[in-house]
This record gives sequence, structure tokens and C-alpha cells, in this order.
Amino acid sequence: MIIIKAVQVTGYGDLDKLEIVNIPIPKPKENEVLIQVKACAINNTEIWMREGAYGNDSKSGWRKEGVQFPRTPGSDIAGVVVQVGDQVSSSMIGKSVVVFPFTSSGEEGVENISEDMSFIGSEYDGGYAEYVVWPADLCFDMPLVDFKESAVFSVSGLTAWHMAEQVKIKPNETVMVTGANGGVGSFNVQIAANVFKAKVIAIVGDLSLKEQLIALGATHVLSYKSKNLEEEILDINNGPVDSVLDVVGDALFETSLKVLKNGGKFCISGSAGGQKSELDFKLLYLKHLRLYGSVLGTKQDYQNMLKAISNKQIKAVIDCTFPLEQARQAQSYFKKSGKLGKVVLIP
Repeated sequence: MIIIKAVQVTGYGDLDKLEIVNIPIPKPKENEVLIQVKACAINNTEIWMREGAYGNDSKSGWRKEGVQFPRTPGSDIAGVVVQVGDQVSSSMIGKSVVVFPFTSSGEEGVENISEDMSFIGSEYDGGYAEYVVWPADLCFDMPLVDFKESAVFSVSGLTAWHMAEQVKIKPNETVMVTGANGGVGSFNVQIAANVFKAKVIAIVGDLSLKEQLIALGATHVLSYKSKNLEEEILDINNGPVDSVLDVVGDALFETSLKVLKNGGKFCISGSAGGQKSELDFKLLYLKHLRLYGSVLGTKQDYQNMLKAISNKQIKAVIDCTFPLEQARQAQSYFKKSGKLGKVVLIP
């Protein structure tokens, strides 16, 4: 029996719930492949899963029954196919791939809103390991030659792409991006500016990141710490913005709605700055605002994103890497403010 190294979450709680273990190498089912993991980027999803921030009551996960522990987290995976199931062509062996991060019985174009959507690293064991199994038809050719760079897109990039599709960004519109230095936020900046050709106002905490965000495509960079943020946004844009792509939640919710134009669009995919907020309904209906909730995206979104990556319209933004054995330290670092881009584990 071949034994591999993995990091497992043993239950809801703090970092001590992450344990390094030795487990048997997983065996691919007839429609699956075995992937040697070369890099796995960290997302909020696996941290919130461990902390119990998803779901209701004491359960957490994408399914109502909660996560079944122990569970190997990790969903942003790049690696090499080393074994295939009985119904998978042997031509896949040796391919460098990235994984579409969930299964679903939903129809094409609405896979991400299906009731049975199940996430790798939550409902399935994920990429905090030396090897992982995944359905062959959910593995796609790696968009870049570098494993580390290719690993950062599957969740954050897909989420950002779908947000842009939700609000239907048009060329020369102004899009405000909150949390612009994070994983999703840095992709929101690039996709809005470089793919959809919009003007981007990037909102961050640390203005020392200004030049780096402008290099990613931002037109303006402002700090959410400003006492006059609303006025600054309206001033630099010579009026209200067309859309807001938000990952912060409560902390910038009121400001976001106030700076939107009549008929403007607000799309949220995260709530790092607070999961609950007050809403002045007058602001909503008098301005004819449209609000969108967004999680992940569709297979078509994913393929469109991979094409844009291959065409150099979107690039990997990596803050730092950690060895797999330092998963606790990596997750702790991930939660700190001031970083730019993704944190990646290397088995």
C-alpha cells in the first residue's frame, strides 16, 4: 500500500484542527483520474469551512448536512495526471491539469446554483495533499506552464469571472472593486479592466499597493480607511459608478450603494468585512439598483477564463508560498491584511 502525506481538518475550530497525516493513496473510480498535486492555492472557503462560518447552526459546508470529518481541504489545484479510471482514456496520463472545483447535476449555465453542488475540499477531499482524485471531465489543460501560477485561478478567478458576467460589464464603464488586493479582488480588477475594458476604482486598505494595482489594470486606487471615501469616489469618477464588485460586505455596503448610479449594479461574493448589514430600502428602489449574489461560476465561465489566462489578459498574482507541512502557518498568514494576491501551498 502506498502511503502519502496530507493535511486534514479534524473538526470545526481553530488552526489546531489542521493535522498532518499519512494516509493511503486514493484510488480513482472508473470516471476519475489520480492527480499528483504540484501546487494548491489557499482560499477563504477552506478557512471558513474549518471555522464553521458556512451553513447553519453548528454545521458548515456547501451541503445542508455539513462537512464530514476528517476532510482534506483545498480546491485551487494544479498537478499531473498519473493514473486513470477504467472509463478514462489513458491519453490523459502525463497531462498537466487544473480542476473545475465542484460537481453538480445542474443544467449547463446554472451548474453553480444547483442544490446538490458539492465542492472539492469540503464535500470531497481536496488538494492539501500529495495526491487527489477528481472526475476526468472536470480536469482542464493547465493554462500556464508554471504549476504554482496555474493553481491560483480555479476558485478566485472563476468567482471573479462570474461576477463580471453577472453585472454585464461594458467597455468604458466604471467598476468599483472592493478588497482589490485579495485573491478574488485582484482578479476582479484584471478581468474588469483587461477583458471587459472598463475603468476600475480599486479599494484597498494599504495605499502602498497602489502602483501594483495600477499595473494590474486599476485606473484609480483609494483606501477604505479614508473618512471621505464616498466623496473621493464620486470626485475621481466625475460622478457615480456603474457597478460594484464586492467581497467585503458590511464595512463598505452602504458606501457602495451610495456611489452607484441610478440603475447601477452591486454584486457580492464574500463578506470578509461583516456578514450582516442594514439596508435602506429607499436607496434601493429610488435608484433602481440591482443586487446580485454570486458564488463560483459555470463551466463556460471557467473555459472562458482559462482562454483569457492563456492570452495573457489575466495573470497570476502570488503573495507567497508555503510547504504543505506549514498549512497552519499559511492559513494564519492568509488572514492577515496588506498582502497582494494568493498564498500557495507546495507539496
